Amino acid sequence: MKFSENWLRELVSIDADRDTLSHALTMAGLEVEELTVLGASLDGVVVGEIIEALPHPEADRLQICKVAIGPSESLQIVCGAPNARVGLKAPLATVGAQLGPDFKIRPAKLRGVESFGMLCSAKELGLDEDASGLFELPVDAPVGQALSEYLQLPDACFELKLTPNRSDCLGLYGLAHDVAALFGSEVRQPGTEAVAPVSAARRGIRLEAGKDAPRYLGRVIEDIDAAAATPLWMAERLRRSGLRSISAVVDVTNYVMLELGQPMHAYDNAKLQGDVVVRYGIDGEPLKLLNGAEAKLGSPFLVVADQAGPLAVGGIIGGEASKVTDGTRQIFLEAAHFVPSAIMGRARRLGLHTDASHRFERGVDPWLPDRAIERATELLLQIVGGRAGPVVSCQIEQGPARPQPIVLRRARLARVLGIQVADHEVARIFASLGMKVEPQAQGWTITAPSSRFDIEREEDLIEEVARIYGYDRIPTHAPGGQLQLAVEPEARIGELALREQWAARGYFEAVNLAFVSADLLQRWGLERPWVELANPLSAELGVMRPSLLPGLIEALRHNQARQQPRVRLFELGRVFATPAAVGDAPQETPSFAAVISGSAAGEQWGVASRAVDFYDLKGDLDATLNWGGETSRWSLQTTDLPTYLHPGRAASLLYQGAVVGYIGALHPQLSQALDLTGEVYVLEVTLAALTGRRLPQARPIPRYPSVRRDLALDFPEETPWSEVDALLREKLGERLVELRLFDCYRGKGVEAGRKSLAMGLILQDASRTLTDDDADHSVREAVAALEYTCKAKWRG
Repeated sequence: MKFSENWLRELVSIDADRDTLSHALTMAGLEVEELTVLGASLDGVVVGEIIEALPHPEADRLQICKVAIGPSESLQIVCGAPNARVGLKAPLATVGAQLGPDFKIRPAKLRGVESFGMLCSAKELGLDEDASGLFELPVDAPVGQALSEYLQLPDACFELKLTPNRSDCLGLYGLAHDVAALFGSEVRQPGTEAVAPVSAARRGIRLEAGKDAPRYLGRVIEDIDAAAATPLWMAERLRRSGLRSISAVVDVTNYVMLELGQPMHAYDNAKLQGDVVVRYGIDGEPLKLLNGAEAKLGSPFLVVADQAGPLAVGGIIGGEASKVTDGTRQIFLEAAHFVPSAIMGRARRLGLHTDASHRFERGVDPWLPDRAIERATELLLQIVGGRAGPVVSCQIEQGPARPQPIVLRRARLARVLGIQVADHEVARIFASLGMKVEPQAQGWTITAPSSRFDIEREEDLIEEVARIYGYDRIPTHAPGGQLQLAVEPEARIGELALREQWAARGYFEAVNLAFVSADLLQRWGLERPWVELANPLSAELGVMRPSLLPGLIEALRHNQARQQPRVRLFELGRVFATPAAVGDAPQETPSFAAVISGSAAGEQWGVASRAVDFYDLKGDLDATLNWGGETSRWSLQTTDLPTYLHPGRAASLLYQGAVVGYIGALHPQLSQALDLTGEVYVLEVTLAALTGRRLPQARPIPRYPSVRRDLALDFPEETPWSEVDALLREKLGERLVELRLFDCYRGKGVEAGRKSLAMGLILQDASRTLTDDDADHSVREAVAALEYTCKAKWRG
């Protein structure tokens, strides 16, 4: 946002110098990115008029000009500017003028001809970057008047680096409210009284884009002189704000945009046919833009059109066919409101960044068009004349919402800022910012103007008080109070300890993005619904991960592609599932996952090389479970496996009978599709179950001896040891203090499809010594239960 300091001071009284103003704006969050002083040293520069121009006898590009600087006074100036001509009025630096630190005007002789001064370009005067020719002044510029007086100099060009939430300051009037609050003054309202229509000319308006274009105002102005010159004061303010003067009509719309913040556009009314319609573009619809480019519009674009076709890209740029020219005699003046979501990104698709799109993308006051169209009409009638018709206003049934009152509590304000701001100062700040203030017992009820989109809650109001009152006036204090240290529960393994445990077993921790691509999840066979992002970083990162494994396997694949033959990775992170009920937030579950591939041990001479298998990964998991002391609550089953696991070499992990994860070999088809090398084994388990820990309990040393009985039974191959373990502990109760599996045999003497398990039962009673009969009875109970439930056969 660029603006003229003099223009701002015309809208609001500022009892401060330029540096103080710059510092105050920056401290209030309106950072002054660049400050350029204009016309600081123009003593001796006057308005001159070339009354005679003769060619230089010794140089083709030079002219000997006679320049009038008063009614009867003239100077001889040698000039090489291409636009020097008789009748031109331009700045003349007389002898003795100091245009810069090392640039003082002295009498000179150019190719043998004396010159007593210099006709200047805008760049030589430090007013602009244009050095293509002399700075041309209007024909009515008073000859001999000091240029600084004529151009109202010195001045300064401020350029602010505004944050996206302060779109209200993209208009000088909105910025003036902040300045008024900072310096305790009042904003002078620019003339915006309604212009009474004197013509019946009007044009119909229709809105067909719904909430994307909720308001549109238009007015026909007849009998204008479009060739009229833009007044110098307006052209200068535009130039000092970074816009060049184009024509009187266009300059007025740009001036109102800079003054109020409302982008506007004017059409040649004679070139329009029928009603003006605001609609969505039609795919492939062509429009030649004002910059000469050809655009192919489509449904993403809002289009202002008539019955013959598109006239402009709504909120971005107008079309060439309906533009105002010097021959235009009647115009259709537009002031509309477009919501930011309907404009965001559209200009970039056209390779553009316009002042209008810059404002509409950030948000423009939806009720500002009424004021802007009256202000523009007032200026146009002053400059190009004409007769104004009535303002035609069109609005959808449910128009833009009005700002709602927000309660600011006095106690909350003091608590957040750490200081007590006087009530009258708080009320003054909000009133200066254009807000409606109503005192109440606990504080104030504040209603922000419709231009302040950033005021949504009480914290926003507190921020306004802080930045206007002054951050530098708020003392810095160290935080006080009592801090309570979080105590890690003993019944839980800490995440850091879990990381250290797996790192000690040779694994590296991986950290992956929580976003994955839908294509990758489909390849894994992970079924919808997924938690999809409305605004993803890219198409490849459009879904929140339902599992840690796809990202972890991608990391493994990345390592294998870089010649890493042995990879062991683990990750702790959250996985995401769709909400349980409509309107709820997605479900987040902390999880743990690990993958291994390559050799079981690093390259060495002491151990024979072999590839990893299921039991390597399960052994690492068992170590963690044993560490937590809750192995009895865990079990395995080989049913209900996900499709990405090998059905014969994987298992579900059960914690207290509920499935909490999976372990096993990756399915060969998936490994091939992902271009993985060798067999890959994976583990994923809910973190809450994995980090559970059984607290040790003190008990007296047994007074009575234990008895051991060894059993050997053969079982069906599909019977898991966990089922045998659980059955024996349930049957024998507290008498069974330990159960040891010490042999698993398949082969001669055992039927095909069966296996022999040898186990040791450690029996003990806390109240007496067990006899042989007691031990034998327990063995018979155990064998009977195993034969009945597990189809076991006694082997002696």
